[in-house]
Amino acid sequence: MDAAPKTLGIGGKSAAWLRQVGLRTHEDIAAIGALEAFMRVKRAGFKPSLNLLYALEGVLTGCHWQHVDIARRADLATQAQAAIALLPSPCRMPAASECVTTMGADLAS
Repeated sequence: MDAAPKTLGIGGKSAAWLRQVGLRTHEDIAAIGALEAFMRVKRAGFKPSLNLLYALEGVLTGCHWQHVDIARRADLATQAQAAIALLPSPCRMPAASECVTTMGADLAS
């Protein structure tokens, strides 16, 4: 995969994301599958589009992502949406509480 990511439909940025989550070879992706590879990138805080998921499937099936069967892409998209829904909220700050405005005179009393 590292040798020629563009020929597989995976661009340089996506290849860098994959390396950063420990997926460097075709075998690494094959061991966990396209969906889990996509989710690892997502859980790492990157913002991949579904095209990465399709490209990963293409890597596993030996074709460009645009040649992955439309029904398979729809199935992968449905699985990805379900997995993404289970992720914790990216916002780590608690929701804001009610805001109360005070005037300087109120503070003096």
